[in-house]
Amino acid sequence: MKTPESVLKKQATQKKLAEAAAKAAKAAEEKAKADAVKFEENAKKYDAEYEAAKKQAVENRRKAKAEGGFFVPAEPKLALVIRIRGTIGVSPKAKKVMQLFRLRQLHNASFVKLNEAT
Repeated sequence: MKTPESVLKKQATQKKLAEAAAKAAKAAEEKAKADAVKFEENAKKYDAEYEAAKKQAVENRRKAKAEGGFFVPAEPKLALVIRIRGTIGVSPKAKKVMQLFRLRQLHNASFVKLNEAT
C-alpha cells in the first residue's frame, strides 16, 4: 500500500523540526556550561574583591589605632525604601513623603540616595 503524499510531507516536516529542536537543545546546553564556568569565575573574582575590602578595613582600623585615632568606615550611599502598610492612621507629612518617594501602592519600592536630607 502506498503512503499518501500529505503524510510523507508531514513526516518530513516533523523530522526537520525534531532536528532543529535537538540542535537548539544542544546549543542551549553548551551555552549553559559556558555560562556556569563564567559565573564561577565571576564568583571567585567577587569573593577575592570582598576579601580584599575586609582586609583593607582591618588594616585601616589597626593603623588608626596605632596612630591614636579612629577609623570611621564609609556609610552606605543608597537605600531601598519599601511601603509595607496602608495610609490609614498615617500622618499627612508621612503621606507626602511616600508620595515623593513614589510609594503610592502597597509593596512598592524605590531606591533613595542617602544625603543630609534623607
